[in-house]
Amino acid sequence: MIPPTIEGAVRTRGDGPLKLALPRGALWEPTLDVLDAVGVDTAEMRGGSRSLIFESDGLTLVTMRPSDVPTYVEAGAADLGITGKDVLLEQPDRVVYEILDLRYGACRMVLAGRRGDASLGESERRLGAMRIATKYPRIAERHFEETGRQAEVIDVKGSVELAPIAGLADGIVDLVATGRTLEENGLEVREEIVDCTARLVVNQVSHKLRAAEVDDLVERLRPVVRG
Repeated sequence: MIPPTIEGAVRTRGDGPLKLALPRGALWEPTLDVLDAVGVDTAEMRGGSRSLIFESDGLTLVTMRPSDVPTYVEAGAADLGITGKDVLLEQPDRVVYEILDLRYGACRMVLAGRRGDASLGESERRLGAMRIATKYPRIAERHFEETGRQAEVIDVKGSVELAPIAGLADGIVDLVATGRTLEENGLEVREEIVDCTARLVVNQVSHKLRAAEVDDLVERLRPVVRG
């Protein structure tokens, strides 16, 4: 992958308002709440509009999937973005600066298995490796490497909880909030890997060339997210 040049990033953004990439999905509502708290009017975004780009309080707000935020920010198509720490850990090659822990959207990345089932340990002892299904293969692979264990990591896109129930895997690595979905599917947490919250990231060029604007937004956000 060829990193964006300074000239390319500046040409993409021009000299208009800062562009902020916002995550749809679970982080959407709390993100809008935080923006409201710093004086950014989010009424249009809350009103069921099908638009993907909005203008408010001197910002251009671009909405997208959380997993796409680092891509847009790295390339300079957005100056800043909000996404989950899980996304950043799964995309470590994206060149963005993480500048603020927004402290909402708290979840845990965990290793889970069937309740009361010893398959995880037995597979490791008998076969030398566990079979782990996950939507986060890079996080899972790094965790097992760092803990000195072997695992066959299976990348799945749908409901990862199905994998151990259907016999595809011995366990899963997944992001959980309350743990209710695990419980309803007869699974239990075996290990906690990392805590994840929403993070503000910035393009490396914007961080230098639009430092005053970036710093102003950060300083407006900081007291809100710290309560």
